[in-house]
Amino acid sequence: MVDGHIHIERGKYTLEWIGQFVNKGLEQGLDEIWLLEHCYRFQEFVPMYDSVCAYSEYVDQWFHKVAGVLQLEDYLRLIHKVRESSFPIRIKFGLEICYFKEFESLVADLTKDKGFDFLLGSVHFVDDFAYDHKAEHWNNVDVDRIYQGYFESSVELIQSGLFDGIAHPDCIKLFGHTPTFSLDEYYEEMAQALSAQNMYAEQSSGINRRCPDTAELGMNQDMLKCMKKHNIKIVTVSDAHCPEDVGWKILELNRLIAEA
Repeated sequence: MVDGHIHIERGKYTLEWIGQFVNKGLEQGLDEIWLLEHCYRFQEFVPMYDSVCAYSEYVDQWFHKVAGVLQLEDYLRLIHKVRESSFPIRIKFGLEICYFKEFESLVADLTKDKGFDFLLGSVHFVDDFAYDHKAEHWNNVDVDRIYQGYFESSVELIQSGLFDGIAHPDCIKLFGHTPTFSLDEYYEEMAQALSAQNMYAEQSSGINRRCPDTAELGMNQDMLKCMKKHNIKIVTVSDAHCPEDVGWKILELNRLIAEA
C-alpha cells in the first residue's frame, strides 16, 4: 500500500523526523510513503502569491507567517541525506506546487533537473480566492463561478505538462458547496487530459479528515468512475501534515477504488 501525499513541514530537516513518518507508515502496513513540501515554503516560489495576498488580508497574514521560510536547496540536501541512509520502507520525495498559469515557466525553471521523484500540481486559488481556508469565506461567493474556475484551472494544470499528478482533484467540495450544474463533463475532460499526459490522480482521505460532516471520503463516486473508465492511475493519499495521520483510511480508499 502507498500513501502518496505526506507533508513534513512541522519538523526540522533531520533523519529522526523522517523516521517518525516511516514508523507510522510501517505501523499502518504501508510499503511506500511519498514525502513532500508545499512550494510556498521556499523563497524561490514566493513571487507566485502576490496576487492572492493582495486579494485577501486574511491570506496575506497567513502567507507571511508560513511562506519563504526555507530555500529549495535546504530541501534538496535533506533528500540527498535520506537517500544516502537506510530505511525499512520505500520513500519518494516531491513538491506540491500551487498552479498559476502565468507562472508555468517559473515552476519549470525551478524544478528542472532537481531530482524530485514526483511533482504534484494543485489548485488552491480560483481567481485569487482561497476557497479551502475557512467556510465563512464562501459567504456571498458565486458557487457556480468558483466551481467552473476550479475545474478549468485543473484542466490547464494537467495540460501544462509540468506535473506527474494532480492533488485532491475535487477538493473544492470540502465545505459542502455544490454547483447548480452537472460536473460530468468536467470529470470527462479531466480524465481525458490526465490520460493524454500520463498523469495520476489522487484518491485522498485528507478532505474527509478535515471536514467529515461536509466532504465524502475520496473522490466523488462519479469522478472516480470516470477516472477508472479512462484507466487513469489512482494513488491513495492521506494528505497528512503530521506523522500521526500517515496512512489515514488508506484501506478504505482502496476499497472505494475497487468497488467503483
